[in-house]
Amino acid sequence: MKDYSPVMLDELTASGEVIWSGGGTLPGNDGWVSLHLAETAALTLPEPTGAETSELQRSILASLAGGGAFFFRQLSNAVGSTDDQGLLRELWDLVWEGLITNDTFTPLRAMLGATPNRPRSAPRTRAYRGRARAAMPSQSGPPSAAGRWSLLPLAEPDATVRGVATAEQLLERYGVITRGAVMSEGIRGGFSLAYRVLGRFEEAGRVRRGYFVEGLGAAQFATGAIVDRLRSFAREPDSERPPFALTLAATDPANPYGAALPWPAQSTDDHAKKHRPGRKAGALVVLVDGKLGLFVERGGKTILGFGASPRELTAAAESLAAAIRRTHGRLKVELADGEFVIGTPIGGALAEAGFDVTPQGLRLRG
Repeated sequence: MKDYSPVMLDELTASGEVIWSGGGTLPGNDGWVSLHLAETAALTLPEPTGAETSELQRSILASLAGGGAFFFRQLSNAVGSTDDQGLLRELWDLVWEGLITNDTFTPLRAMLGATPNRPRSAPRTRAYRGRARAAMPSQSGPPSAAGRWSLLPLAEPDATVRGVATAEQLLERYGVITRGAVMSEGIRGGFSLAYRVLGRFEEAGRVRRGYFVEGLGAAQFATGAIVDRLRSFAREPDSERPPFALTLAATDPANPYGAALPWPAQSTDDHAKKHRPGRKAGALVVLVDGKLGLFVERGGKTILGFGASPRELTAAAESLAAAIRRTHGRLKVELADGEFVIGTPIGGALAEAGFDVTPQGLRLRG
């Protein structure tokens, strides 16, 4: 999305147009998050995992079950908790289980900035009137508990209705649905369930089944409009046209590798035994004219190459640098295909794209 600003998402969540939900934890105080339109959230929210809850978690859910939303201090009073850090941990466990949400992204951003396994504590209050005043907890609670907490809507119980909604969502998201794309989503019921629903869509004339992606068999589905659009992109290679590079999250549906397509062979076989690409949270891919040019591991310490030409490497490096600057992020690269990055073809392309040379490698700050 061009010119994206976090304020846009805050406005949508604060107005109730969009709901966010947790979907499991990740290393580094992180976790999976999904966004849902409020009017169709029951069809897109995952079904609860049924994980066992603690006594405090059951008290939190019971307090929120009456409707409305609670600020952290209101919630702590409702459940009778005096341990802010303990309540905060239980609260976020419920978030990652997909049971509760917040009306803003502020606590999530605060949680990402906290030290792993140790949420940020509430700011200390200045002791204007002695120790008793200093010991009083902040009314707003810890930064990672800001905003108002509420229960997520219940998922649609009818499996048929959910199956149809999921198939429509996959068509919208991927254009061409393949077995790999369905499996990468972790959908309950897997490809066999999606195949049955899409088969009914085909009988009704809503989709077509065929060989759209070479080498993936005939169990592929797409709408007629998508098939026509694919044909419009067919063209002969043009050596004069500059390569087009695009930087994406490795988990982005627009990245076909690791889902619809297998990961290509790496340029250094020995290094491939230790570092392999994958649809990992925090990792990036740079596609050059649809081919995988670079894979950037989470944190950026290691970059993997896939035999791109010098022109393609230049385009990939420029796209990666532009993405870092656009998001005001930072990236520090130490290794390229297992070698110290400075002096390698990838390192040279990154340096030309604006990365600074340091004793530890190459660095870029947005």
